[in-house]
Order: sequence, then C-alpha cells, then structure tokens
Amino acid sequence: MLGISKPITYSPIGVFDSGYGGLTVLKELVNTLPQYDYLYLGDNARAPYGSRSYETVYEYTLECVKALFSQGCELVILACNTASAKALRTIQQKDLPLIAPNKRVLGVIRPTTELLGNFTKTKEVGIFATNGTVSSQSYVIEIKKFFPDVKVFQEACPMWVPLIENNELDGVGANYFVEKHVQKLLQQSQNIDTVVLGCTHYPLLKSLIEKHLPKNIHILTQGSIVANGLQDYLLRHPELESLLSKNSKRDFFTTDSSESFDTHASLFYGQIVESKHLAL
Repeated sequence: MLGISKPITYSPIGVFDSGYGGLTVLKELVNTLPQYDYLYLGDNARAPYGSRSYETVYEYTLECVKALFSQGCELVILACNTASAKALRTIQQKDLPLIAPNKRVLGVIRPTTELLGNFTKTKEVGIFATNGTVSSQSYVIEIKKFFPDVKVFQEACPMWVPLIENNELDGVGANYFVEKHVQKLLQQSQNIDTVVLGCTHYPLLKSLIEKHLPKNIHILTQGSIVANGLQDYLLRHPELESLLSKNSKRDFFTTDSSESFDTHASLFYGQIVESKHLAL
C-alpha cells in the first residue's frame, strides 16, 4: 500500500510594519537567510504609527500579528520601531500566552541595543527616531540594561518619513530637515560617536545623514543587525526553526491599495514587488 505523503506546510516568517520601512529589514533578512519563506504585511491604511497613542499602536499591531498568525506564521518580526516600542512587550507578556503560547513575536529595538556598546568609544550615542519611539524612551531603557554607562541622546524627526514615502530623497526639503535634526542632536552633545537610525525608513536617508554628520560618527542601521540576530535566535531555538517552511517564497500584503503599495515598495525593497490587499 502506497503511503500518502504529508503536504508541506506553509509557515513563513512574518514581517510587519506600519508601512514600507520594514521592507528595508526584510531585504536584509532575505540576504542573510534566503532559504526561508517570508510574508510581509504593511498596515498602510492606518500609517503612520509614529504619532499615535500607545493604546492605538498596541491594538493595530496586535490585529496585524493575529492576521499573520492566521496566514501560518509561527514567528513574527515587528520591523517597526514604534510597534516594537509601544506594543511588543504587552503582546509578548499578555497576549501570546492566551492566544498563541507556542508562537513568537520579536522586535527590532532589542537586537540593536544589545550591540550598541560594541561601537561607541565615548559612551555617548544618538538616536534618530519617530516621535512615538522617542517618547516611549524604549532605546534609553534597553540600552541602560546592557550598557548602563552609555549616555543616550534622542532626536525626533517627524518629517523624515513623509519625505521618504513621497520620494523626496534628493529634494531641498530632505536636505533641510536632515541637516536641522542632525544639528539638533549634535547640540545635545559633541561627544556622540555612534548614531542609530531608529526607524526602518531612515536607511534611505543614510547618505544624506552622512553628509551632515562629522566623519568620525558611526551610523548603525537595523536591517543587518536584525538579520544576524534572527539567525542566532533560530540556532538557539531549533524547535521553532524546524516549523518554518523553506521554499524561498516571498509574499507581500498591504491593508491599503496594492497598486499604490507596489509603486512605493520597490524603493525600500530594491526589487519589484507584487502585493495583495488584506482586509482587517
């Protein structure tokens, strides 16, 4: 009697962002761990998250995490600093034990702060981020856990995301607002030698930020850090890793117009993207 082969389960790694920025993280995940399947969800219909309340960001993020779980994801990466700052801990501690005790949700702030002390010699670092991430104090709190002797200086940059999403990277507006916030950060301390781009949109402005920063200041972007952190995490959790499907498949979903998403997404992902609409 011929045995019936067990169908291959589709269990992608879920990658979530309020909009497009998480695609810069997904790009690095794919470069580092190409064998896995990935499912990206952008909540573009309700973006941006940066200026929203804790409760709203938590509710929206949890709804999107549940949507990714329903698509077969055993592991979800919150590739959004605001969601990581305002929703991750509550989801991990309160929701997962009740709705999905065997699934995991990870963020982008902790992997970055775990390594930060390895880059700074002056023990003074700067954070460029959204209003929501800055007000949450998440970077200050997390860095204090790992490197209590490091001083943290933050600068909220509310105009950077809309400039990026409107593809104004080379315009006078982008130059003005980048220079403005770089100077405001440096006014807080002249000893900063490392800055973190604490929003997944900001890597698209890296060359412009470098132009206005002193040459001795090191810029950290999160994509490669998160990718290397995930690689290490999966090695330490083989029971979870074994559940992930490995067909090098990439799927993209947006809560808004898929046509609009596809037009903008290639700027962040570096390749043509074909997405589907997901109604929440």
